[in-house]
Amino acid sequence: MSYSVSAIRPKRKYAPVRSFEDSADLSPGELIGSSASFQAVLKRVNIVAPTDSVVLIQGETGTGKELIARAIHNQSSRQDAPFIKMNCAAIPADLLESELFGHEKGAFTGAVAQTMGRFQLAHKGTLFLDEIGDLPLQLQPKLLRVLQEQEFERLGSGRPIKVDVRVVAATNQELLTMVQDRQFRADLYYRLNVFPICLPPLRDRAGDIPSLVRHFVRKYSQRLQRNIEYIPDEVLGVLERYDWPGNIRELQNVVECAAILCEGDTFSIDETILKREIPQRSNPAVPLVMTIADREREIIEAALAECSGQVAGPKGAAAKLGIPRQTLDSKIANLNIDKWRFKNLARYVQMLKASSFAPAIAAEGTTASF
Repeated sequence: MSYSVSAIRPKRKYAPVRSFEDSADLSPGELIGSSASFQAVLKRVNIVAPTDSVVLIQGETGTGKELIARAIHNQSSRQDAPFIKMNCAAIPADLLESELFGHEKGAFTGAVAQTMGRFQLAHKGTLFLDEIGDLPLQLQPKLLRVLQEQEFERLGSGRPIKVDVRVVAATNQELLTMVQDRQFRADLYYRLNVFPICLPPLRDRAGDIPSLVRHFVRKYSQRLQRNIEYIPDEVLGVLERYDWPGNIRELQNVVECAAILCEGDTFSIDETILKREIPQRSNPAVPLVMTIADREREIIEAALAECSGQVAGPKGAAAKLGIPRQTLDSKIANLNIDKWRFKNLARYVQMLKASSFAPAIAAEGTTASF
C-alpha cells in the first residue's frame, strides 16, 4: 500500500519537514529522541563522559551504539584527541592481535615494517571496541592487561609500551550468558562492565520515530537533491506501528529508499519496503548456532582421531585443519572435547596390534567403546 499527497493538503495532516524543533532534531552526533528511555541513556552519557572510566554499551544491532560512543568521546576532556574504532567481528582472528597492539618488522610472514596498533593510535584519546563479544578467548587476557596496566607489547617485541587510552566497548550479545558458557572471560567482563549503558530498541521508543523520520528525510532529500517538504501523518503512523527489528539502522534505510522513490514534495512510502519477518528454516526448533557447533565438533573430533589426539606439530590436528594451535585449543575447550580420549584410543589400538590376541579379537568382530 502506497501513501501519497492529495491535491489539497490540510495543515493538520501534513507536518513540514524543516520546522520540527530543528535544534533538538539535529543535536550533536545525531542523538535524536525525547522519550524517557532515551533521555535516561543521554543522562548516563553526560554523567560518565567527563571521567576516564571504561564504558560498556549494550543493545540490539542498529540501536546506535557507535553514536553513543562518539558522544562520550566528544563530551570528554579527550575530545581533541583521536577517536579510534575497531570492529572485533570484522577482522580475522589471526590479525586481531596485530590490529590491536601492532607488530615489529619480521614478527610474522609479511610483516615488512613496524606497525602501530589501535591502542597506540588512540593514545590520549578513546578506543571504541565494537562487537567485543567476538574477541577470541586467547586475546582476552592481553586486553585485560591493557585495561588494568595501560601497557602492552607489540607482536615480536618484549618491550612494554605505555599508553593513555579510554576504552568504550559495545556488544549486541549477552556477555554474562557467554561468561556462564565459558565463551567470554569473567575477569574481562567485570573489567569492561564498569559503567554499563543499555540502549533501548526502537520499538520501545516509538515516540521518537517522528523526530528520526524528519531528520532522515531532511538528510536524504538534501543528499539526493529532492524537494521533500511534507510528511503525511498517516505515513508517520505506519512507521510508528512497525516493530523495527533492525532498529534505527533499518529506519534510516527505509527512509532513504522511500526518498529515492519520492517524486513530489510530499514524502510517501510503500509498505512492502518494510521487511516484517526474516524467512525461517524448515525446522526452526533446532537453533542454527547449535547446528554449526555440532558440525564443528564433528570436524575437530575427526581430525583428532586421525592424528591420534595430537594437536600441535606438522602431524597434529591444527595443521590438518589449517588453523593455529591456539585457535584449535580454544575451540576444543569451548566445545568440551576430550582430546585425551583419542590419545588413549590410539594407545589401545597399538596394544591390540602388539598383542597375540589381536587376530582372535578381530576375527570375532569385538569392538571397544570409550
